[in-house]
Amino acid sequence: MKFRKKPVVVEAFCFKGADSEINAPDWFAQALQNEKAILDRALKDGHAHVYGCTIDTLEGKMHARIGDYIIRGVNGELYPCKPDTFRKTYEAVEVRGGMIN
Repeated sequence: MKFRKKPVVVEAFCFKGADSEINAPDWFAQALQNEKAILDRALKDGHAHVYGCTIDTLEGKMHARIGDYIIRGVNGELYPCKPDTFRKTYEAVEVRGGMIN
């Protein structure tokens, strides 16, 4: 038997490191505040640099690297997705006259 995934609309954004703290959607900023997502930092040349993010998912802790997408699922759950998989699986949709990026 074969099955087709039901079409669902999710929210997502491309994780850009420290810039994500400033330009993140409200739901990701809230996840950072609630420690459901934590920015991974490393010391480089005496300065802390963000190189990724650890996310509490339904399957446990998962890591996103810069350039990965972070998706909020239909029940508000968060999970990371590699860019190539994201592009194969998702496309932007029009919602009430705007675009979801």
